Amino acid sequence: MIVKLENIFKVYGESGTETSVPALNDVSLTVDKGEYVAIMGPSGSGKSTLMNVIGCLDKPTSGKYIFEDKDVLKLKDRQMSDLRLNSIGFVFQSFYLMNEENAIENVALPLSYAGVPKKEREKRAIDALTRVGLADRVKFRPDQLSGGQKQRVAIARAIVNNPKVLLADEPTGALDQKSGAAIMDLFQKLNDEGTTIIMITHDANIASHAKKTYRIVDGRLYDGLEQEVDDEKDN
Repeated sequence: MIVKLENIFKVYGESGTETSVPALNDVSLTVDKGEYVAIMGPSGSGKSTLMNVIGCLDKPTSGKYIFEDKDVLKLKDRQMSDLRLNSIGFVFQSFYLMNEENAIENVALPLSYAGVPKKEREKRAIDALTRVGLADRVKFRPDQLSGGQKQRVAIARAIVNNPKVLLADEPTGALDQKSGAAIMDLFQKLNDEGTTIIMITHDANIASHAKKTYRIVDGRLYDGLEQEVDDEKDN
């Protein structure tokens, strides 16, 4: 087990008031090391809130979160920041690259925050870029790259610290079909190499690449097959 959520609730605003907004409702989830999991749901279903909780970007209102042997909700802010930096890699739909920096500099950014010396940062950044198939683009800036290449740089940045978990939020949402398929092939390769992947998506075709799928509906998390059965009953 690497990620374990137990009875997670997240309410925005003051609970029990007219202005409160429930986002997660009694969510429990276990992800083992090396798994490839997809969490699928429409806009407003709570999937982004769940990603933020798993990624230690937000704290739930109540519940329990264990990351490996750490009780996350008992960590101080600095400890949570260290956990994010050293154990979790993030890939987002919008890339979030610095346009004025080349690929090496973008990928090396987490290493800079971690205090890694410059020569070591550059070496590890080049290794990560090579791993995602961009060995010939290491000095290119984002405006010199295609959408698919930008996402590969973002993935290299996410894996440069050898994270325990790779969190991907709609990673093909800004790409054409061909580039998106290539990115999904890359995620499969990373998982085959042992990377634990949790992918957030609204797209069933993207979710189908994972080995296990969950659905989130109105803040509640369901096993994929369980929700399909519920849908059939509703119909």
